[in-house]
Amino acid sequence: MAAGGPEWVVREDAGLPVLVALYLRQVLDVRYPEELPHLRGVPASATADSTDPGTLEQQWRAYWEMTVEPQAHPSPVPLELIGGYDMLVALPTEGFAELQAAIAPYGEEAVAYARRENERYRAHVGTGASYRAYASAIAQHERHTGRRAHSFELNVQVLPLTQRGVWWIGALTVAVTDGLRGDVVAFDAAIAPVIADIA
Repeated sequence: MAAGGPEWVVREDAGLPVLVALYLRQVLDVRYPEELPHLRGVPASATADSTDPGTLEQQWRAYWEMTVEPQAHPSPVPLELIGGYDMLVALPTEGFAELQAAIAPYGEEAVAYARRENERYRAHVGTGASYRAYASAIAQHERHTGRRAHSFELNVQVLPLTQRGVWWIGALTVAVTDGLRGDVVAFDAAIAPVIADIA
């Protein structure tokens, strides 16, 4: 990242709002995004209620996009914080009544789960070594292509998923399994195609 040359920014986290959203995805039995595995340690979906699953999935999907990449998916109406979620869930004031009703019972469990996994990430993975992890992959990409990497931004969510891998969950955001992120050699190999895509 020399002065005057291309610049890249990687932000890595196990974001509390993202963890809460994925917890709710699981207990509500929402399938989107289809390719993303479930979280470890989250109970199976609750019994179906009278809410139309298509409506619930549509509302959850919009909530997910606003949570993962809020600048790219602004709400057309004001947002309101949902009680019981410690300021981690905000839904548009219109058009989300079904989702708001469906998530009402899960606040305490979802927030506790998210805090626990976020702390685990900070203790085991989020050690300040993230810059080096991505710098190595970018250096390999530059050697392979014979040119400097283009400027880019990448957000990485390190999540306790049931399968190991890397998945795009937004235009500038990928999800990475925590176990994979902790394995330096495997992580380098897995993140290389992502870097090649954007750099």
